[in-house]
Amino acid sequence: MLLRTLLSGDLRAALITLALSLPAVVLCLSVHEAAHGAAAYLMGDRTARDSGRLTLSPLAHIDPFGFLCLLLFGFGWARPVPVNISNFKNRRTGMAATALAGPAANFLTAFVAYCLYFVIWAYGDSTFLQVLGEFLAIVASMSVGLGVFNLIPVHPLDGSRVLDAYLPFSWSLRLQRYQPFIILLFVFALWRGWLDGIMSRVAREILSWAALLMSHIL
Repeated sequence: MLLRTLLSGDLRAALITLALSLPAVVLCLSVHEAAHGAAAYLMGDRTARDSGRLTLSPLAHIDPFGFLCLLLFGFGWARPVPVNISNFKNRRTGMAATALAGPAANFLTAFVAYCLYFVIWAYGDSTFLQVLGEFLAIVASMSVGLGVFNLIPVHPLDGSRVLDAYLPFSWSLRLQRYQPFIILLFVFALWRGWLDGIMSRVAREILSWAALLMSHIL
């Protein structure tokens, strides 16, 4: 995201991207973590609520390094929401739903951002609306990146929580033994850009659904 703009050598474009990306990162991370807390609360666990994590305030959620990664690369993370699975009526279902709530909220955010982007594209003719449209496009892109990134089944990402919820305990222990190798493979995949294609495909799918909806409305 921002890193590509910086490497292009266009300082003006980099500053504009930075100004739009900072609030986008804050929004995407806050929505993601608040969704985890809300899902846990609905499933019977009040730990996140009692810890002050049922809020969109970035002060409750932001992890500095994860924030920087999302800003520079388009994927990142926030401070984990505390969850006590013993409060769930069904531990596996509760944990899986709580883990999936974050990426799902990001994909929904991307869908809404794309819909608003189409409204501005159709009717916006002022500089302010054009800038707002660019901001919404960045929000959508980052939301997709954050959602896809967190679905990867590598600890401590959300995908691993879903996998652990349904794998036999003995299998989970075996996977934990190989976590260093899995993480190395994961980092190599990121470096090679293998996730870029997945993120682009998900973004195109969400964009197409938003375009279909807005074509009927507009």
